[in-house]
This record gives sequence, C-alpha cells and structure tokens, in this order.
Amino acid sequence: MKFNYSEAFSRNIGWVTDAEQQRLRSCRVAIAGMGGVGGVHLLTLARLGLGSFHLADFDHFELHNFNRQSGAFMSSLGQAKVEVMKRQLLDINPEAEVKVFAQGIHPQNMDEFLTGADLYVDGLDAFALDIRAQTFAACREKKIPAVTVAPVGLGFALMSFAPNSMSFEDYFGFSNHSSEEKFYRLILGLTPKFLHLKALVDRSRLNAEKKIAPSTPMGCQMAAGVMGSEALKILLGRGPLLSAPRSLQYDPYTYRLRVSHLPWGHRNPLFQLKLFILKKIFQSKA
Repeated sequence: MKFNYSEAFSRNIGWVTDAEQQRLRSCRVAIAGMGGVGGVHLLTLARLGLGSFHLADFDHFELHNFNRQSGAFMSSLGQAKVEVMKRQLLDINPEAEVKVFAQGIHPQNMDEFLTGADLYVDGLDAFALDIRAQTFAACREKKIPAVTVAPVGLGFALMSFAPNSMSFEDYFGFSNHSSEEKFYRLILGLTPKFLHLKALVDRSRLNAEKKIAPSTPMGCQMAAGVMGSEALKILLGRGPLLSAPRSLQYDPYTYRLRVSHLPWGHRNPLFQLKLFILKKIFQSKA
C-alpha cells in the first residue's frame, strides 16, 4: 500500500483541525537523546504527524536499555540509537525529513542542530548536565521554546522554558557547581514536591556520584504522552502553557498531581532548604 499522509494521520482530526495538521506537518523539532525517553518522544511526535526532525545521539543500544527504551531489541543490540530510531520514524512517516547528528550535540554543532527548529525536546541522559545547560541556553538565545518532560519514578515531571520565561540557569543555578551538585539541583527543580520518593524502595540505586539512577517503562511512556500534548499546544499556539518557574509532576504510585511554583528559582530559600534535605536523604543511603 502506498503511503498517504492525510490518511495516515486522519484520526488526529477532531483534536486538531485539518489546517492545524498541515501546520504540524511543516514543523521541525530538534530532539537530543534517543534513549529512555527521547526515543518514545520521537515516536509520539511522529504519530502526531510532525514532518521534520533533527535527532542527536552518540550511543548504541545495550541490554540494560531493555526495560524502557523504545528502540532496544535483540535485533538492535550494538546498533546506533539514532539510526535505529530514524528507521522507526521513517517506518511511520516515510515522507518525514530527518537530519541525524551521530556524534550527539556539542558546542561545535549546536547551531546546526537548532537551526530551523520550532521546538527543542530534551531527551538527554539525566547525567548529561553541562550539555543540557548549554542546549537550553542556546535555545533561549535563538528564541526556541524548550521542553523537558522527564520520567521520574513511575510518573513524570514537566518543565518548559519559553523565550520570555525564567531561564534554565536562573531556575536551576548550575554555574560553578560540581556534577553531583548539578544533578541534585536538576532533580529538585523538576520535582520540588518529592512525590516520587515513596515508590523508591532502594535509594542506593540513585547515586549522583556513581551516575546511576533507576527507571521504569511507565515513566517514559507517560512522559512522552505529556510531551506530545505540550508540543501540540506550543506549535499550534493553543491553550495555557506552564513555564518556569512553574512545573508539574504526577506520581501514579500515590495518585498525586502537583503544580509547583518556585519564584526566583534556585535563589528561593525554599529551593535551598529542599536541596539540603534532598542531599541528606540520598547521601545517607549511598
């Protein structure tokens, strides 16, 4: 059967208009990271009918990816993540335009990676801290909306940075800190209500110094659904948007949904207090 764009994505119509579907078709999204959440982010946007992508990842699929990564199969072991996910994208929409950055993103290719992007979607590893901050800074400079919807425990955490919202650095305060400190700041900034901690039965498995963290397939799938909705609203200019210093977290283990607001970001005394508590919790279990 021959591919037909209108028929392939016709079931989107109703939630979007025909005209809006064509706008999505013309949009370009840059996604860094094709692993745990980045891969399923990509497939969600592909099925939403977006037409152009910049994809970056330098890694290959391994056995420990099997619990959550949409491109991880016995048949893809050892293969480049970005190439595997490109094939899946084109199997959904063979008309999609895709540019691959097989060395990942770095300061030398950042401008090329973001050129023409209508939206940046963060799929970087939780410990890719410096390049994450650099990417969000570049998005702000280029006035590109940037979205993180991270799998956290069994649920997700959402944070968006619009060109006119608080910046990534103003919110998290990464500058001049160690990698371990940046990790704690990232986790706290995304999850200031600590909703996920009740489901974490072995806290030693989350260790900033050793750069290890547990994950679930439910968290990745849920995060991708939320990201798709946020991307739709941003790209079509529809509905209210939640931008820094506000964030959203849902934890299905405790059935809790919370919107957080941290004015002044990392300079907020509450941020500093919670950061102290968070480090005490995990460093005592290391």
